[in-house]
Amino acid sequence: MNFITDHILRNPPVLLGLIAMLGLIIQRKSVSDIIKGSLSAAFGMVILDAGVGMLVGTIAPLNAAVQSELGVKVAEGLSDVTFTAEHGGDIGLAMFIGLIIHLAIARFTPVKTIFLTGHMLWWFPFIFIAAGVEAGLEGGILIGLGAVFSAIYWSFMPWIMRKYVWDVIGDDSFLIGHPTGILSLISGFVAKRVGNKEKSTEDLNIPEGLGFFREISITGALVMLVMNIVVGIIAPSLVSENGSLVMFAFNAALKFGAGLLIMLYGVRLLINQIIPSFQGIAEKLVPGSKPAFDIPILFNYRPNAVIIGFIVAMITSTVLVILANTFNIFGVLLVPLVITSFFECGGAAVIGEGQGGVRGAIIGTITASFVMVALLGFSAVLFSETITNWLLIFGGNDLSLWGIISRGIASLFGGL
Repeated sequence: MNFITDHILRNPPVLLGLIAMLGLIIQRKSVSDIIKGSLSAAFGMVILDAGVGMLVGTIAPLNAAVQSELGVKVAEGLSDVTFTAEHGGDIGLAMFIGLIIHLAIARFTPVKTIFLTGHMLWWFPFIFIAAGVEAGLEGGILIGLGAVFSAIYWSFMPWIMRKYVWDVIGDDSFLIGHPTGILSLISGFVAKRVGNKEKSTEDLNIPEGLGFFREISITGALVMLVMNIVVGIIAPSLVSENGSLVMFAFNAALKFGAGLLIMLYGVRLLINQIIPSFQGIAEKLVPGSKPAFDIPILFNYRPNAVIIGFIVAMITSTVLVILANTFNIFGVLLVPLVITSFFECGGAAVIGEGQGGVRGAIIGTITASFVMVALLGFSAVLFSETITNWLLIFGGNDLSLWGIISRGIASLFGGL
């Protein structure tokens, strides 16, 4: 079981390659097609991971510099590393049992989600186990709570989002399995009521001399160039002593733009291979099921909306974080959510664009940013004995929301 958990379920390229292989075998494809399709799906995931890794690699130093400037200290006992070292076995068991429940839900209920975002198969049990530990649970009841909540999330959140996702992609071929859920639902709800579908982010009238802005890699690189310079002025620790801020920002911008290109290429390769392969599984093993993928899959459909959402979310959330810290609203020092602003709010902007065009993407993302900061603050307080510092970097999304919910329910069991 440890081998399956560590080397397959937590290894997205291998997991999706095996799923593609199973689907092709069920469809009785030739050996040549099975090998080609399986490896191509795995290659697509490796390329996608590489692109995402480059993006995170350019975003993370911004977070670290702002944390340093604000004086945020990362205590060892409140990180993912130390918590996993103590409760990794509980998390692994919760994930394994949760997957069995999740597949049973897909097989025997109308909710036909198959959650395929590999790393989120680990992080949601991680959150739910932390919630149980905060409430004083241990042993079987702790693992059971983690498993049940994980299965519920993996099954229901992608299914709840499905119509918004399908409006963006133009068909019902897949779902999104990513912590953007609550932010995207809020963005889509607001955008549908205040936006205008006729004016798309992908049809913006850009002067011929500024035509390069139509390329997401160039636009993203320019955004990161400006952001690094601004953060570097505010937080000098971003650049090493005797280093050049301009050159640091320029190199970060190049890596970010290249990361976007690599990520989008991986997305296209993965979709082209995994969707046809998955049809075999859907037809034979779990009739009518839909695969739920990571959020970068959606970025390929509205790339301009992603950049717009990132900029809007960063500005809105940073202002709100400053206000929250100034008035000590949560009693915890918050830092700007750079990673969540790009991935989760980028996804929320795409959903908002699908419901209300440019205006929907902007207003939907602004609204989602308010919720993001509120979720971050409340969850950081509720997880003060376990993983606060991890949430300060990766929270403000479904991880925070479902963590808050499970923490409350776990407290009922802890009281007993």
